[in-house]
Amino acid sequence: MTNFSRQAHVQIFFPAASIVNRRAPAVKGHFGNRQVLAKLIAGSGLVVRQDDGKTIVLGMTEVPKPKSEPGAGAAVGNSGESGDIIVTAQHRREREQDVPIALTVIRGDQIESRNINTASDLENSVPSLEVDQQFGSGQPQYRLRGVGGEDYAANNTNTVGIYVDGVAYPYGVMTQGAIYDVERIEVLRGPQGTLYGRNSTGGAINIISARPTRDFHAGVDASFGQYNAFNLNGFVSGPLSSTVAARVAFTTDQGGAWQYNRDTGEALGNKNQESVRVSLQWRPDSVTTVDLVGDYMRNKSDGSGLQLLSDFKDASGRSYPNDFQTGNPRLTGWGLDKPFANLMGVPVTANPFRNNEAYGGHVELNRDFGWATLTGIGAYRHFTRREFNDFDATASNEAGTYFFNGIDVGSQELRLASRQNQPTRWMLGLYHDDESIDGGFLSDFSDYAKIGRILQTTYKQRVHTSAVFANAEQNITPKLVLSGGLRFEHETRALNDFKTITVWPTIIDKAAISRSLEMNEWSGRAALDWSVTRDVHAYASVSRGVKSGGFTTYNNSVPDQLNPYKPEKLIAYEGGLKTDWLDHRLRVNLAGFYYDYRDYQLQGVFYAEDGSRNGRIVNAEKSHLYGAEAEIGFSPIHGLEINQSVAWKRGKFDVYLQPDKSFTDPVTGVVTTTYTNAGGTRIKIPSIDYKAQVHWLLRLRNDWQIDPEFNVNYRGARWSTSDLSTIPAFWLANANFSIMPAHSQVKVTLWVHNLFDAYVQETRNSFISARTVSVDPPRTYGVRAGIKF
Repeated sequence: MTNFSRQAHVQIFFPAASIVNRRAPAVKGHFGNRQVLAKLIAGSGLVVRQDDGKTIVLGMTEVPKPKSEPGAGAAVGNSGESGDIIVTAQHRREREQDVPIALTVIRGDQIESRNINTASDLENSVPSLEVDQQFGSGQPQYRLRGVGGEDYAANNTNTVGIYVDGVAYPYGVMTQGAIYDVERIEVLRGPQGTLYGRNSTGGAINIISARPTRDFHAGVDASFGQYNAFNLNGFVSGPLSSTVAARVAFTTDQGGAWQYNRDTGEALGNKNQESVRVSLQWRPDSVTTVDLVGDYMRNKSDGSGLQLLSDFKDASGRSYPNDFQTGNPRLTGWGLDKPFANLMGVPVTANPFRNNEAYGGHVELNRDFGWATLTGIGAYRHFTRREFNDFDATASNEAGTYFFNGIDVGSQELRLASRQNQPTRWMLGLYHDDESIDGGFLSDFSDYAKIGRILQTTYKQRVHTSAVFANAEQNITPKLVLSGGLRFEHETRALNDFKTITVWPTIIDKAAISRSLEMNEWSGRAALDWSVTRDVHAYASVSRGVKSGGFTTYNNSVPDQLNPYKPEKLIAYEGGLKTDWLDHRLRVNLAGFYYDYRDYQLQGVFYAEDGSRNGRIVNAEKSHLYGAEAEIGFSPIHGLEINQSVAWKRGKFDVYLQPDKSFTDPVTGVVTTTYTNAGGTRIKIPSIDYKAQVHWLLRLRNDWQIDPEFNVNYRGARWSTSDLSTIPAFWLANANFSIMPAHSQVKVTLWVHNLFDAYVQETRNSFISARTVSVDPPRTYGVRAGIKF
């Protein structure tokens, strides 16, 4: 069954306890997936309960009574019967519970019910993960276990690696596309690098899309919601010949304008986004697979509106009461003057918008030589960003911002891995990428008396990265495995032709500035993995991760602001326990960690030679983080699935010299800066987060099934570096109620997002003259209907 899952690229859930020690018959020849499956389960008592081409759920011919049922632990499928989720977190197919890493897996069927539409939505389902849209823009920043920063510019990489089908999306703005037609999502917590092409200090998010199938499958579902929201998804998959299969998937989001202008009543928040992906899989022989994937995304949606956190008086003397006290998350505001509109090339009546485009593709080759498997991936990604945001959230033109960027990333990865059924296993890898980020942003400060201008910041950034990595495992005993990996990375990062100039009311040019940064760093991991029993698994590891340095590309008046910040380094100590109990009805996974953090990258300030105070990304010399996580899955009776997770973390600076003040010698004119050591102060990250999901698949007497589902997310209070205030903790809940015929792939779902109508503050911001807050939508509801063949 495992070999079939690997070769057919499908996910299989089956009641393992009921067929233990049974051996499936050998199947050889050219067959469709359904034919192979029928031959494998013949005479076993197993039957197919669900098969949508990417996920197969098997069950016994007769469902046992609860007391003797073979269990349905945290890895249950829709049938409510147990199955082992097969993952590829270590670039090989293995049970989720056998991976000696803190790992969260979200199945394809859970993505829909948990309202996961983009990578940013994963924070509601993954322990210790937080995702913030910087200033409410389309620039997400990811943090895992407190490792991550805040940066609204497009040119710096995240501390958490984002991958789609093994291809890296190194810049946060590239990850705003929709998640659709996905088999599963794997989230690894802790430094990565010895198994993956890129390095990271926070962790990795792997999105695995559905592959082409050898049998015909198709599906479509549509959702209609409040504020005229409409979503349509679909896929078609099947063979083109005896060796080639194809899959086409698409999604579109329209409408849903839940905000409105407090002055004019004009709606804001309509979506207008389409995405399509085409996948081809060629199997010229039994040991070779070639996957070719291309995708395209266009996003012409409205931008997000901010709310006033404090009362505001603009340059004309008009007063705006703050929106925060009203408790109405729908209120917002914006304004646009003719000079700024002309520079953007839009009418003066335009509201905040996105006009983004992304496309790319990759080819992946897998060749099994018997003694080893060769994997090669070549990829290209392009992203065009055109985005207007109003950061003062009023009709005044004091903080309008227009981002324009073109990002191109070409990457190549080559891996050679030994056979996995031997006591010594190894993998060797090479990685290279070339990145180009051009563009910048316009800032409209024309109504702000202290500036009274429109500024334009532009730059060109070039990055070249080459790395070699290796990993090895040795069975010390049948139950004890020692593993280790090393990686060396060379990177050059150059910022060219950077300048901030005045473009209105007159053009005031400035000389361009260039900076460069070179990195030669190593990372590694050593782990001890103990399989106490098949259902009890313990591990301990120490690893070192590195994240690249970079440049602060904000509006700049002094050359020193462009001095690069250094790479950050993190040594992680982690121990974990993965267990299944009560005949796989109960799953309890525990992890604890301690991070020794060097050169932590964060928002800070510095004093220039002229004595001016300026913002810049800086390094904190030494700090530490520590915490613990628990993930619990319980299925007390057939069809009922309860999943929960809780994470706790704390952090402190050990050595962090913060600029305190500066003074100029009246005689020499020399500027001297004094510093305060912030060592011993707390790193202000959310201490607690909690996630839970409950769903119960019930079969009615009239041969129909219902599936009520509820999920909730709690995030603790968090400090806003921009606003120097605390963002309150929040609870966010969603609910779904589905009904379907027992033997059909038709399903109708009633859904409610933000069930309790919570006022959720995502970020707080202070920019130029206004204090603002970005908020989540209020309660919305709708209906979704779908069918699969």
